[in-house]
Amino acid sequence: MTRQLDARRLLCPLPVIRVQDRVREMKAGERLEVFCTDPGAASDIPAWCRINGHRVLELKEERGELRILIQVGEEGVR
Repeated sequence: MTRQLDARRLLCPLPVIRVQDRVREMKAGERLEVFCTDPGAASDIPAWCRINGHRVLELKEERGELRILIQVGEEGVR
């Protein structure tokens, strides 16, 4: 199952905070598809994932919008 998170029109640090809050509700192995318009999220969200044991499966930018697909890891679930 892939959940979605709309973080469009939010500026740093809000996209990362919203991802963090959503991941806390998820189980290891689930996926989260995040949509952002803040260009900083392209580096902030993957960095947060590395620190917290999650994997970025895909990161695409199209027409000023980012799509980041995250797989929740065991280490990051609390």
